[in-house]
Amino acid sequence: MPDVQMTKLSNGTRIITSTMPHVHSASIGLWAGVGGRYEPEELAGVSHFLEHMMFKGTKKRSSKRISQDIEGSGGYLNAFTQEESTCYYARVAYDKLWNAFDVLSDMYQNSLLKKEELDKERGVILEEIMMYRDQPHHLVMEMLSELLWDDHPLGNPIIGFPETIEDMKRKHMAAFRSETYRPTNTVVSIAGRVNHDKCVERAEKLLGAMKKEPAPNYIGVTTKTGQNRLKLHEKTVEQSHMAVGVRLFGRSDNRKYTLRVLNTILGENMSSRLFQVVREKHGLAYSIHSSCHLHQDSGALVISAGLDRHRHTKGMELIVKEIHRMKEKPVTASELKRAKDYVVGQLRLSVESTSNQMISMGDNIISHGRFIPREEIIKNVESVTADDVQRLARTIFRKTRTSLALIVPELDRGDERFYRKQLDTI
Repeated sequence: MPDVQMTKLSNGTRIITSTMPHVHSASIGLWAGVGGRYEPEELAGVSHFLEHMMFKGTKKRSSKRISQDIEGSGGYLNAFTQEESTCYYARVAYDKLWNAFDVLSDMYQNSLLKKEELDKERGVILEEIMMYRDQPHHLVMEMLSELLWDDHPLGNPIIGFPETIEDMKRKHMAAFRSETYRPTNTVVSIAGRVNHDKCVERAEKLLGAMKKEPAPNYIGVTTKTGQNRLKLHEKTVEQSHMAVGVRLFGRSDNRKYTLRVLNTILGENMSSRLFQVVREKHGLAYSIHSSCHLHQDSGALVISAGLDRHRHTKGMELIVKEIHRMKEKPVTASELKRAKDYVVGQLRLSVESTSNQMISMGDNIISHGRFIPREEIIKNVESVTADDVQRLARTIFRKTRTSLALIVPELDRGDERFYRKQLDTI
């Protein structure tokens, strides 16, 4: 396993490295512990908008030069925004690491946020919103989030709403950056052919002058956070698109290991129950999948499917039947072993990629304050029993926790009643 080390600078910035001496590359990410759930309603989408703007130039580099400085030696540069973090990252040849670190730290601290660039990028993001709304599989997930989290920031799309993007001013973005991009919630994650001490020394030089200030807070999820059950939407589509979600616990809950096994059995891959029943046996879907999304204090398990437009009710019946089966009978010994072997195998394969290792480390530090070694995860996964899986299924699959979003070309008179009845049986 790669050698992982972490050091905290005097201003609170954390540097985590994974030494992988057999590779010829390095992946580096600058992480800010802030994302969509930190945004006030009137600034929904500001984290993602700011991420775009960080590429638009600094005092030292134009937007074009930012790209050229990485891509000129064959490197790759990008960023992503999540609910609780934003990451700016590059993958380069190992001897170009310091150049990539300089570019990313310059963007992170010195982006100009010029008004003319902001106005141009506003149009880009508005088109991005329209693009996603034209994709029913994306739209149905947006609808489900609104149901699961009601008026909580987790229910808002990370990209924002057209009206909030239209109203966003430079002063709003600059203030948000000042209040959230702080060394105490900044993580530098580096994986590849690297030396930890030299990375810390370089980080001190590039980021050590950032003033130490407290990290931002977010609105927590409580039992009072609302959840709605059902949303049906007509749209000109060739398939019916369905998303079923249940609210879960947060990342610190040790049941997350059982959850990984349960999700693998239910719908993670081609061997899963949902795939085998809905697609292979009944031919109702090309895509049928389940996934888990855990945040600091809450989360969701989501089942998504693109179904035969005329047989979406049959698809729902099959999904509910598989949920009942998870609750009523322990999984078989062979199913349990296959699921655990799959999770363990995926973890071990991910170690070979510098990008995967960098993302895993950065995400761990932002979420848990420490790196969770894969062998620790594997040990916990291996200890999961069939009774654990059944117990968790009975806990999470309840009608009061479950929401459903559906996009169909045409709603029939009895559809709403049918789906409410199906939800009542969970």
